[in-house]
Amino acid sequence: MRERAAKASAALNFGVEAIIAILMALLVLDVWLGVVDRYFFHWQLPWPEILARYLMIWAAMLAVSSGIARRDHIGLTAAIMRIPAPLRRAVLVVIDLCTLALFLYVFWYGLGFAESGATRQAMIFGVSLQPFHAAIPAASALACVQTVLVMIRDSGTHLDLPPFAEASV
Repeated sequence: MRERAAKASAALNFGVEAIIAILMALLVLDVWLGVVDRYFFHWQLPWPEILARYLMIWAAMLAVSSGIARRDHIGLTAAIMRIPAPLRRAVLVVIDLCTLALFLYVFWYGLGFAESGATRQAMIFGVSLQPFHAAIPAASALACVQTVLVMIRDSGTHLDLPPFAEASV
């Protein structure tokens, strides 16, 4: 079960990171076009700044699940490493459950936020803001899935591995 969760987490993370790379490439091209427009061609394009904002929001929100998959988010390991190993594992599982609850909360209220964007339009594009607001529930849903997968994969033992293992001795 743990092995399957690890493989599923890695596969999901690979796909998410590919999407993030594409979004970041588009972001760089968009900002570059905005700079070239502003300083060289003077086309006065109205959309590069706004598109950059939405590309950055989507990329940053999707990157949350990647951080979860890699366990790269900030943690209070100094305090947790002082707890005996069996209790520490239980505490880490509880922390994962709290993380899951947070992302479920964000997902639930993010659905309403995305839905509210359906009746609003972007001033420049004239399109609904729903696809842009959908970054919140989409990213939180991915974060929920990744949290469950890494919780199964690690079972509270992720601090028992290097570089943290030597601190617990």
